Parts: sequence; C-alpha cells; structure tokens
Amino acid sequence: MTKTTRTQLGSTGPSVFPLALGCMAMSKMYGPADEAESIATIHMALERGVDLLDTGDFYGIGHNELLIGRALKDRRDQALLSVKFGALRGPDGGWLGFDTRPVAVKNALAHTLTRLGVDHIDIYRPGRLDPAVPIEDTIGAIAELVKAGYVRHIGLSEVGPETIRRAAKVHPIVDLQIEYSLISRGPEAKIFPVLDELGIGVTAYGVLSRGLLTGSRPTGPGDFRAYLPRFAGAAGEQNAHLADTLATLAKARGTTAAQLAFAWARAKRPSLVPLIGARTRAQLADSLGAVDLRLSADEIAALEAAIHPDAAAGTRYAAQQMASLDSER
Repeated sequence: MTKTTRTQLGSTGPSVFPLALGCMAMSKMYGPADEAESIATIHMALERGVDLLDTGDFYGIGHNELLIGRALKDRRDQALLSVKFGALRGPDGGWLGFDTRPVAVKNALAHTLTRLGVDHIDIYRPGRLDPAVPIEDTIGAIAELVKAGYVRHIGLSEVGPETIRRAAKVHPIVDLQIEYSLISRGPEAKIFPVLDELGIGVTAYGVLSRGLLTGSRPTGPGDFRAYLPRFAGAAGEQNAHLADTLATLAKARGTTAAQLAFAWARAKRPSLVPLIGARTRAQLADSLGAVDLRLSADEIAALEAAIHPDAAAGTRYAAQQMASLDSER
C-alpha cells in the first residue's frame, strides 16, 4: 500500500484514514460473530492505519461498545470513536423507538463512556431524528458535552436538508452518516449539495449494500438482512444478478467486487469516508485494497451504466422504517 492521503471530515472535523471500520456486524446484527476474530479485526485495522471506528450504543444493546472497549485497551490513542445514540431497545432485543431529549443524550453518553472505558467520544451523533424532539435541543445538549470535554465533535445520521441546516446553526457539524452505494444514490440530489455548502463531510455506510453487491446473503433469522426488502422473496432472487455483474466488472479490472464498490464511492466524492462493515480480517484486508484503486471517468461511467441506481428491486429498509427516515423526506 502506498502512502495514504488522509481525508478531513468536513471543514471543522478531524483528519482520518480514507476508509473507516464500521463495527455493527460484530454484535450479531448479521448473525453470530466470533468475538476473538472481531477484536483481531479491529487490531488489524489500527495496524493498517484505519483510525475511525464507528459504533452505536444500541448495537448488540451495549455489546458493541464493550467489545470495542476491550479491543482498545492500551490502544485508545490509535483510534477515533464515532458513536450513535438514541435508539431504544427492549430486553428481548426489540426496537422501541428513539429518545434524543437533552436529558437522554447526557444519560446515554455517560453509559457509553463507561462501556468503552474512555473519557471522551470523538464524534457523537443521534442515530436517527427523534420526531418528538427539535433537533436544536438535541444538538444543543451535545454542544454542552463538547464544552465540558466529554465530546470532541458532533455528527448527524440519516437526516435531510432542513434538519442539517437547523443543526448546523446550533453547532458545527463534522459529518453526516448516510447510506450510499451504486444502488442507493438518493443523497446525491438534495443532501450532498447542502453538505458541500455547509462544509460537512460524509461517512457512508452500506457501500456494499450490506453484502448484496458482493453476493453475501442472510445467514438465518438472526441476521437482520432477512427482513430487508432487497434480500427477501422475489426481490432477493431478482437482485442476485447485481453481484454477478459487479464481480464480472471487477475481474476485468483486476480487482475484487468490494474494492471496486469502495473505489467508486471514493471517486464520486473524494471527501467521503466509506465505512467497511468487516467482521473478519479477511474481509477487512480485501476492502482495504480499495485505498490504492483509482477509477477513471470512463470506468465510473461504465460501472454506473452496468449497475444503474434503480437496478435493485425493493427499498433499502422496510416501508415503516423508510417512512420514519428524515433523509427520505
């Protein structure tokens, strides 16, 4: 790997490695995960220069933060921690809604700091917009935590232009976390222009469409992808050809499907930092190959012609979840 140019998150955020590690899959969201392998994957990421680790306090109902805390023991200075909060979970694992009231923000952070075993979070963000709480109140509460030294920067997740503008008036926002891939390109129309105007970066998840573009399929009822429209029933069968198409294009380019997808995202927005959802060292090593892969304008056009943004059958979330996403309004 050649010397890597770092990417700044927005105009006010930290400079990071051009790919980040999303740790959600290490806490059973895609079915069982090997904890020792997960920690080894985090260590490998740090050793290869990846310094931004993304998690949520609701991933595995706290398990993901505890896992990262164990992985970062004696290595805290090598990592920047991005944490989402606000989702409510029941003891049965069910999703109960969102709570981003100022008092809930501060309570959530207190538990996050304890689980991770750290004294501050580098980027703190509500995982979704809470329709019952003005975004100004939520961001204002995080701003107080910034002033107190418990948080370094503030981010957003899956929100639309109006919410982004309102949040940015309260405190500088370093990045928006949002799904973005060859078959999920909605942010290009209205959201990315606002981010460019306000100097806000992007950390993109779902660049491989949760494995859809690389041929990965749900492993069983414990894998939440089994309930997503693009993986289920006739739509799932119809979408299987997308992985074949990307694999063929990647082979012709002398690379892998994952590397090609990540390279495409970086080529579209050089300031964008894709999240690698790896839970094994092999997956991580494959994805990191995208760092040195550069695509020409002709290659980008050919890729987008082969995998059109409307090529996938089904929406990225179920109808109820889609309706609740501020970014889809």
